[in-house]
Amino acid sequence: MMWIDTHVHFDAPKFDGTRSDDWTRARAEGVVAQVVPSVAPFNFSTVRGMAHEFEGTTYALGIHPMYVNPLNVDEALAALRVSIEANIHDSCLVAIGEIGLDGFVKNLDMDKQVAIYEAQLKLANEFDLPVLLHVRHAQDTVIKYLRKYQIANGIAHAFNGSFSQAQAYIKQGMKLGFGGMMTFDKANQIRRLARELPIESLVLETDAPDIPPAWAYKQNNYSYYLPRIALSLQELREMDAASLSEQIKRNSIAALPRLAALLHA
Repeated sequence: MMWIDTHVHFDAPKFDGTRSDDWTRARAEGVVAQVVPSVAPFNFSTVRGMAHEFEGTTYALGIHPMYVNPLNVDEALAALRVSIEANIHDSCLVAIGEIGLDGFVKNLDMDKQVAIYEAQLKLANEFDLPVLLHVRHAQDTVIKYLRKYQIANGIAHAFNGSFSQAQAYIKQGMKLGFGGMMTFDKANQIRRLARELPIESLVLETDAPDIPPAWAYKQNNYSYYLPRIALSLQELREMDAASLSEQIKRNSIAALPRLAALLHA
């Protein structure tokens, strides 16, 4: 069985010193691909470098809403455009991301977030790339701009919205990312969503080193945990592992079409 980690911050300092061993173990566990999103211009080249160093690794270029406050909007967006243009023919570049809106973290400039989010949606259209979305306390606003710019491909990462919001993303053409939170018995809403939403709309992720699963609570998360996270989805859906693996692979490629070449699909 093959698993795809559609969201992992593999460049995070927490992996320094163990990164190669971590990915070797993930590959041994059946994780054949991982998607590493950037968060701001300072790590555009870093995530690209990791994609070319570690087999099965791809990357996304974008500006994360939690990093907007210190940025000069015009300069940051110009740097993003330059990086996309320089790498648009790189098969390891699979999306614009991580982008979106965050209404949870205090003191983030929402006007600046919206301006940068809108500009990145325009870039996604211009370069025909899907988006990797970060959304907290802003689901309806994020969806509104997806509709405005007719974005019809990508992933709402770490989805934790309502059923109606899930349906809105699905109607727009997006997939929904599920990971470690699904493994907590008390995460009733997320587990219900994972169980009852159309299986064709789901993809798997870790968000490592963040959002660890139940057995690693308050510890680092890793891509090699993904098959065990998938087991939670398998049990919730009452599916056999092979069928789930194949379905999740198809969903991931539908969300991020450039993965197809990597996976020889």
